[in-house]
Amino acid sequence: MKDLLTALALVLVIEGILYALFPVKMRSVVAAMMEMPDSLLRRSGVVATVIGVGAVWLIRG
Repeated sequence: MKDLLTALALVLVIEGILYALFPVKMRSVVAAMMEMPDSLLRRSGVVATVIGVGAVWLIRG
């Protein structure tokens, strides 16, 4: 559970850094995502999940 909470905290840190350093770009990224079809967002989410699980599996063994 501690690892999961640490991972979630790191997600917030990374996302916060992106919004703090590149607010205009992040606004345009979010606007572009709003225009994407649900199917593309869903596929992107699945791909990101698979890559993340694979990375954790390789790193943590």
